[in-house]
Order: sequence, then C-alpha cells, then structure tokens
Amino acid sequence: MTRKLFATLGAATLMAAGLALPAQAEDGPTLKEVKERGQLNCTGHNGSYLGFAEVDDKGNWTGLDIDLCRAVSVAIFGDDDSLNVVPVSWAQRWPSLQSGDVDVVIKASGGTFSRDNELGLQFSRPYYLGTTVVMVHKDLGVTEVAELDGGSVCIPAGTTIERQVAAYADRKGITVEPVLFEKTEELREAYFSRRCDAYAQWGPVTGIARAVADNPEDHIILDDVLALEPEVAIMRQGDDRWIDLVNWVFSALWFAEQEGVTSANVDEMKANPPTSEVGKMLGATPGIGGPLGLEDDWAYNVIKNVGNYGEIFARNIGEESQYKMPRGLNKLWNEGGIHYPMVFD
Repeated sequence: MTRKLFATLGAATLMAAGLALPAQAEDGPTLKEVKERGQLNCTGHNGSYLGFAEVDDKGNWTGLDIDLCRAVSVAIFGDDDSLNVVPVSWAQRWPSLQSGDVDVVIKASGGTFSRDNELGLQFSRPYYLGTTVVMVHKDLGVTEVAELDGGSVCIPAGTTIERQVAAYADRKGITVEPVLFEKTEELREAYFSRRCDAYAQWGPVTGIARAVADNPEDHIILDDVLALEPEVAIMRQGDDRWIDLVNWVFSALWFAEQEGVTSANVDEMKANPPTSEVGKMLGATPGIGGPLGLEDDWAYNVIKNVGNYGEIFARNIGEESQYKMPRGLNKLWNEGGIHYPMVFD
C-alpha cells in the first residue's frame, strides 16, 4: 500500500513538474510565422554559387546550402513543397534577415564577432569548415601570395573575404588591388578573362571554379591559407527556440550518417530501429517533436526526402557531383573530421 502510494505521488509530482512526457512546446515567433505563412523563406543566391546554391533556367534550385534549407522546411512541413528560395546578394543577406524577408540565412556565411555583437545575429553550429585561398594564372609564375605585390585580385563584394585578403596582404607586407564583384558569375568571368591576376574565394568554391574552367591546368591554387571560417546558418537573435530547431535538424543529418541511416533504408530503420536512439530520432518512439513544435516524424521526413549529411555532400559537391570535392575536415568525427551530432536521448 505504502509502495503504491509513493509511486502514485511520484508520478503526480513528475506530471506536475512537466517531466512525465515531453509536452508540445509553444512555438517561438519565427516558427509561428513560418507555419502561418505556410512556407519557409530561405536564402538563395543572386545567380549561381556552384555546388552550394545553383539555379537553372527554369528556376529550380540545387546545392548543399539549398538542401540544408530543404531539410529545415521538411522538418516543419513534412515535405519541401513549402520551401521558398529567396535570391539575395551577399550584401542583402543581413537586411533581408533583419526585415523578416527571410527566416534563416544558409548561404556559405561565417560566424563572426561583428555579426553576432554588432548586427544582432545568432548562429547555428558550423555545418561546413572552409578555408579562404587564392588561385592565380599559372603563366604568371607566382608560387605564393607574397609574390602578388602590386597585382590585382578578384574578390566577392560584401563578404569577409575582402577583409581576409587585406589582412593577409598586410601580414605579408604587400599591396594588392582588390577588384570587387557582386555576382559570382561576374567574378569568375573577370578572373578567367584576365581582368585580375588572382582570384580569392572560399576554398571549395575556388576548387570548383578551377575544375569547371576550360583549361584547369592553366590555373593553380596557392598553398597560402588566408583564413579558416566556419560556415553557419544565421538567424535573428531573441528566438532561441528557432535556433534550437535548426541545430537539431543539422544534428539529425549527422546522427543519421553516423548510424548508417540513409534515404534508401530509413523506412526499414524506422520499422526496426537498431538502437533506441535511432528509434527516437525517427519517431518510432514518441517525444522528439513536441519540444520543438514539430511532429514526431520530422527527422524521418528529413532523411527520407533530403538524405543524411553524407548524401547531401556527395550529390552536391562530392563524389557523386561533377565537382568531385573531397570532404576533408567535413567528414564525421569517426572518419577524422569535425562534425558530430548531439545525443538523441
């Protein structure tokens, strides 16, 4: 009798404390607005940013960044029909976010002190770690950035790369002429038509630009690393529930890859989860959706429709793409990389 009484009192205490079962959380302002609007507004590019945000002549978007936008949209709505890709330039990213024209910036954008503390923005965990590098015309005979003194460098306008080039030039004691371009296509065209001696860009994009050039062997990427930058999803400060949602979506992509859950086998994995954590993530057992304001099958829908992180990387910039970029540091922790999931307990 006493044992039953204590068990009853204990259960009542847990329920009163809200600990018995995960409750359906009240939506934060961003998620509430997204649901009421019926679509997620996520950043594209003003043109194509090869491998990350590409648009064809029919307006169809592909790319690693676009797939991460898709993943967030699928988590909320169950499919990616409700994703609205908003083309913006580098300079338009922050005004578009602060005005509410976009809900999240996933656009090869680094987490920096000024963006956090001066612009009032907040970041997800890094989803890609990249370096800033320089490509030059091989016939110039340049073997390091220090030899570009007095030369011109094509640089994307409105990005941290402007500051990184200036800081690196100062460090090397040289002077270079920055030639700025708003559109990535114009930047590539200017360099390849020899309007500039060099091309400074984010590492993977530089590698892709060289790979698709008419004569890749005529261009070399110097060994200099101007900067290392973690690319993050960027959101407005003051809505922690929205930050949590995006972070858990990214974590599901890494956890699925870690556990071998793919778009091809996710149905079998949900029906027969190999571990309790996999079952929890895929919604086979309840509780993963309510605290985020989502359905319990949100991660299952993401993997089914978009794939895990490895699948996203491979088809957009990796081995299954035309660019064949190596994953390098962007492998999972158990493969020698930097990415790891949070725990689905």
